[in-house]
Amino acid sequence: MQEFPFSAIQYIAERRIEEAMQKGEFDNLPGQGRPLELEDLSNVPEELRMAYKILRNAGCLSPELEERKQISRVLDLLEQCEDEHERLSGMQKLRFLVDRSKMRFQRSIRLEEDDPYYEQILKRLSRLEKKNHKA
Repeated sequence: MQEFPFSAIQYIAERRIEEAMQKGEFDNLPGQGRPLELEDLSNVPEELRMAYKILRNAGCLSPELEERKQISRVLDLLEQCEDEHERLSGMQKLRFLVDRSKMRFQRSIRLEEDDPYYEQILKRLSRLEKKNHKA
């Protein structure tokens, strides 16, 4: 089997894409006209990104990411919650999860003020607070 230089393979791929576009094979695809949702892997070291993606696609999240996912789910539930007692219970659960994350993963999951994820949590909580004041 003969190997082609990358530029030759790239050229062939580009030609096939152009031909498909001319034939209209990319018309009416789901998500057409919307921006791509690219994942931000900037916080994952470059040498671990492929392994991370393989594990994530297999449904295996690191404990740190599982904690963040759980925190995000509680925030989602709080945003939809109408009952005051359930909301209070959810806030207590959220506080517990954040504190547990800080204790368990002090080095790897830092929910500190310089962490962008911390900012996201604060924004969502402030929206919840505004919603509570309106109700």
